Amino acid sequence: KMKFKKEATKKKIISVLKRNVAVLNRWRILSGRNPNLRDADLRSADLSSANLRSANLRYADLSSADLSYANLSSADLSYADLRYANLSSANLSSANLSSADLSSANLSSADLRDADLRSADLRDADLRYADLSSADLRDADLSYADLSYANLRYADLSSADLRYANLSSANLSSANLSSADLDFSCMGFSCKTLETKYDNKHIIQILYHAGKPCENNHIELDADTKKLLNSKMFKKVINKFHRAEKCGIFGGTK
Repeated sequence: KMKFKKEATKKKIISVLKRNVAVLNRWRILSGRNPNLRDADLRSADLSSANLRSANLRYADLSSADLSYANLSSADLSYADLRYANLSSANLSSANLSSADLSSANLSSADLRDADLRSADLRDADLRYADLSSADLRDADLSYADLSYANLRYADLSSADLRYANLSSANLSSANLSSADLDFSCMGFSCKTLETKYDNKHIIQILYHAGKPCENNHIELDADTKKLLNSKMFKKVINKFHRAEKCGIFGGTK
């Protein structure tokens, strides 16, 4: 039977955590202490349902670890290695994940409300149904990430890399996308995107993708729409699209 002293050493905490999460959870309740696991090697560890709330996991190696259903709320995971980690349904609300490596991590249905994800690496991460409301994702790399059905309400995604990201059915209400790279991303338009903050580049990009298909596809348009699409000002604006030379200059519709 494993027991903790009230003043458990870092080495003891790591040893027991790797073998029996329930013991650590009981110790947390009895001691009321937040474990210091800075730089800890927890690669491939089974930490599902672990109580790591407010723990210091800065620079920890949690690559390929199972943290599903774990409580990591308010934990410091800055600069942590979480590549391929399973964080599905984990509680990461108000956690510090700035500059953490979460590439190819499973964060589906995770609670990331108010989390700090500035400059985090989330390439190819699974964020389906994740709650990222009010999260700070400035300068984060979300290229190829799956954010379908994610809640990004009031999230700050300014200057984030969202190339090839899947944002279909995501809630982007009041999200800040200014200076974010949306090239090749998949994003639907609905009432959930009416209050999204875009920048001038995005508006031109959206207009180009709306207007260009009308050029040669024999789409039935009313007189006012045709007049707009053929106006010099409209063509001047949408041909400012940064990929217009490669995708084709819009010349109007018939």
